[in-house]
Amino acid sequence: MPYRFRRDIRPYKRWRAGFLSGALQLICVGLILASTACSRDETARPIDMSVREDVAVLPEAEQVLTYAYLPQFSHTVSFQRHHLLIRYLEAQTGLRIRQVFPDTFDEHMRMVGQGSIDISFSNPLIYVRMAEAYCTRAFARVIEANGRERFRGEIIARSDNPAVQKLADSIGKRWIAVDPASAGGYLYPLGYFLANGIRPSDFSEIAFAPGPGGKQEKVILAVYAGQYDIGSVREGALEVVADKVDLGKIRVLARTQWYPGWVYAARNDLDPATISLVVAAMTALDDGNPEHRRILENAHMTAITPATDRDFDTVRELWQRVGNVQYRCAAPAVPDPAAVTSPQER
Repeated sequence: MPYRFRRDIRPYKRWRAGFLSGALQLICVGLILASTACSRDETARPIDMSVREDVAVLPEAEQVLTYAYLPQFSHTVSFQRHHLLIRYLEAQTGLRIRQVFPDTFDEHMRMVGQGSIDISFSNPLIYVRMAEAYCTRAFARVIEANGRERFRGEIIARSDNPAVQKLADSIGKRWIAVDPASAGGYLYPLGYFLANGIRPSDFSEIAFAPGPGGKQEKVILAVYAGQYDIGSVREGALEVVADKVDLGKIRVLARTQWYPGWVYAARNDLDPATISLVVAAMTALDDGNPEHRRILENAHMTAITPATDRDFDTVRELWQRVGNVQYRCAAPAVPDPAAVTSPQER
């Protein structure tokens, strides 16, 4: 019995010895760190733990606004085009603005509905859908680099594809579009096909560009590679891939009619005073001012003008006809452009 008892306490003795040894090592390390932390020229400073410092919460006017460009192009292109504009808006309004990057059109809409995006820059189809679902408010629209307030879609094919020489040749072929929520890359071409007697069931396949961002580029590259017979993009998208493909091998089969251009919209409960500040700064951009021209050219715009929900009725009518969407929101109130003061007048 005594032998068994001695054998049983040996692990405890070993543990105790190890514990004491480890504790001594920790104490030594602590003494070394303490001696090195304070040099001979430094004295220890007492800390009064009873002193508290309150962290101020930023007032609403100083809260960070989120700004998102619908991901029709890659996130890199989105940032490059709009970061100068965002810095300008911050300087003119005194607001803090951060650009965010949704991966898909659906995610962009969902983030607006969740309040994660305060200022949305999107195509007019996305806008009318968000206005229906979340009562977002249009407050500005852009004049594009070509000087137009409107844009249209293009239907493209390989120029050396003998099976697709005219629009009617699209029947029975494979069509790749940008996204079901793309205006120039799907809705406008779909309306054009229907107006010319070609229905979705007439195609052997309708596909949409996969993955996040860069969808316009992906459509063009898919057609260029021969993966699909025809593609649909917004006019101007071909220029984005001019350094990647030989555009001489791409033929534009048709262009749709013109529709309203891209739109700025605010989430439903964003403070109208904040919207007024942003509208004033945006509409003050002057192409005749060299610094302003640099900002606008970088964003592929020539000006930004005030807008209202009614400006996008033609897109809404097309979407209702094609998508059979019922709208339940009345036209929301927006700041009166005539009552908006410029940043210089504040």
